[in-house]
Amino acid sequence: MTSSHSTRFWLLRPFGERTTQLFLGVLLAALALVTVLHVALPQGHALHVNAYTVNLFGKYLSYALLAVAVDLVWGYLGILSLGHGAFFALGGYAMGMYLMRQIGDRGTYGHPVLPDFMVFLNWESLPWYWQGFDMAWFAFAMVLLAPGLLALVFGFLAFRSRVTGVYLSIITQALTFALMLAFFRNEMGFGGNNGLTDFREILGFNLRSSDTRLGLFLASGVALALGYLLCRAIVTSKLGRVCVATRDAEARTRFLGYRVERFQLFVFVVSAMLAGVAGALYVPQVGIINPSEFSPLFSIEIVLWVALGGRATLYGAVIGAILVNYAKTVFTGVMPDAWLFALGGLFVLVTVLLPKGVAGLFAHLRRRHVTQPQEASA
Repeated sequence: MTSSHSTRFWLLRPFGERTTQLFLGVLLAALALVTVLHVALPQGHALHVNAYTVNLFGKYLSYALLAVAVDLVWGYLGILSLGHGAFFALGGYAMGMYLMRQIGDRGTYGHPVLPDFMVFLNWESLPWYWQGFDMAWFAFAMVLLAPGLLALVFGFLAFRSRVTGVYLSIITQALTFALMLAFFRNEMGFGGNNGLTDFREILGFNLRSSDTRLGLFLASGVALALGYLLCRAIVTSKLGRVCVATRDAEARTRFLGYRVERFQLFVFVVSAMLAGVAGALYVPQVGIINPSEFSPLFSIEIVLWVALGGRATLYGAVIGAILVNYAKTVFTGVMPDAWLFALGGLFVLVTVLLPKGVAGLFAHLRRRHVTQPQEASA
């Protein structure tokens, strides 16, 4: 009874935090507002949110979940992963394989089993690793298992060997680069350079329908909320305190008798699974998954989202992901030839003016608001 009670308390602890309550309140309000503006208002109305914008917001939310996953290992464990794009892409490919199997004989070549790219490349049968992806439960399980198993094997070897710091970052970057090169090859059976695309439906719902797009947007919001709560539950538990101690003084933590590598491995695997879920939500909303998602540059960009929003806060990672990707959308439309320079300038300004990110600015303003009445009363 005591163990069960403590487990429930451990999982429910984040609900008692004011920051978590505020984050969930803002997120749920945003989801409700977008839904109402999309459904209740006619298309000609000035405040109507069209299907394209809903789709765009859903992509931002999936990126936000990915940023939370990176902040979990970087902010609270001290592991600067430059390879989380690999876990994101693996989850995306697992979802893409399911979506491709749902096309059936409605593809360009009309083959009931083989995807169009396999027919084009003269494949005679479906590879063994594509088996089972016609079933939703199997595909959704692989969304978690594929990145989770990769993180388990990689993390076990790296943490057992006590690879840390910049060396671990380089190895994670090498991992995602190697996977990118592998997935570019047509012989791998994942669509090569073109990847997987031309999706039609998910769970029987038409992906081109505005209702389905709204459903995916809401699913992304719910996944972000659950992912945030899980991470908060971890970092506020005894496990989280050991992780922070490992981040700040790994040698001392080992001296106290903790098997640091076990804590690192657990949190790293959880983070990889969250990244996989983010990738699975991303793919049906953008309509494509290709090897570019494995690019080391993308993994570095994720780290920049977290740094800009505020490391070791979780909600700061969400702010950073949404802010940067919204800025990218605006800059690519306003200045298509120079948007990279504008985005780079934004990073430089935030780094110089807000070294602790946007979340650090909020914390500073909150402390100032609290101290001013005390000084006035004194």
